[in-house]
Amino acid sequence: MKKLLSILAGVLVLGTFAGTVVYLWSKSQKPPTLFETASPHRADIVKKTVATGSVVPRKEVEIKPQVSGILETLHVEPGQTVRRGDPIARIRVIPQMAQLASAESRVELASVNVENAEREYQRLETLRAQGIVSDEAFRRAEVDRARSLAEAQAARDSLDVVRSGTTARAADSASTLVRATIDGTVLEVPVEEGRSVIEANTFNDGTTIATVADMSELVFKGRIDESEVGKLRPGMELELTIGAIENARFRATLEHIAPKGKEENGAIQFEIRAALHREPTALIRANYSANADIVLDRRDQVLAIEEALLEFVDGKAWAEVETAPQVFERREVGTGLSDGITIEILSGLTESERVKSKTPPSGPPRG
Repeated sequence: MKKLLSILAGVLVLGTFAGTVVYLWSKSQKPPTLFETASPHRADIVKKTVATGSVVPRKEVEIKPQVSGILETLHVEPGQTVRRGDPIARIRVIPQMAQLASAESRVELASVNVENAEREYQRLETLRAQGIVSDEAFRRAEVDRARSLAEAQAARDSLDVVRSGTTARAADSASTLVRATIDGTVLEVPVEEGRSVIEANTFNDGTTIATVADMSELVFKGRIDESEVGKLRPGMELELTIGAIENARFRATLEHIAPKGKEENGAIQFEIRAALHREPTALIRANYSANADIVLDRRDQVLAIEEALLEFVDGKAWAEVETAPQVFERREVGTGLSDGITIEILSGLTESERVKSKTPPSGPPRG
């Protein structure tokens, strides 16, 4: 009986030891790695580039005075709509003393000439009636009288111009009245009443009284990198997103690409311009910042797969295709257009085949 118990105890110890060894061995074994797979599918692939810029009016002009002086009256304010010829402001001319003195002297001299010519005319007219003076001499006196009257009027006009910047006869076209040169909206009035303004001349651009723009015709002006500019052509469609207008996209047509680039932050940028197809209900203000998506190329409903599932070596694309459950073979595939996430498959794969993921998932937790 004791011998039987000893045998049973030995068997129990051996069984416990064997079970422990088996348990520890099983714990030390790595679980089989199960790779995820994916199949090619039909998709639209669109290759885009993005240009940053702003939406601005096509026609925007700065209204400047034709004379220098003091801004006496402003007739407009930002946001107001004006027509061509509408008054923008009135300038009060401050005469220069030297010019004023010269103009007054000219008027006095012209008055003396008029009096002298008038007396001579009256004298010859009396002598002509008596038959003493010829008709030719009388006509010369008549011409001199008319000339002196014209010179007197010109002198008075010059004095008016020096004093007030205009004449009584040219009140409707006075240079002191600044008028709008185009139909549009007043975007900015950078001056205030009472400020000195300068006329535009050879040496000075002049003081801007107001900025007027036609807001019915807007364009997108942006910049694009030199690596992408060679793929653009006038007439291409753009899709604009404006930061200040949420959940709205606008269409535009590319119409100009700058022939010369400019360096910005160490990169060469080319300016582009696109005509905006404005929505009637959208309120777009000048200089809104915008981004333009430009479609460089596209493929519709082609066989495609995630680009991350492929391996590119020496300009060739390779995929590991599943031939049996969790058994893969390396195969070269032909590729086409890519948008950076999805790539077109031209050859080497079908929709029914599955491709191994390059990054395997973690194995199941050990028990």
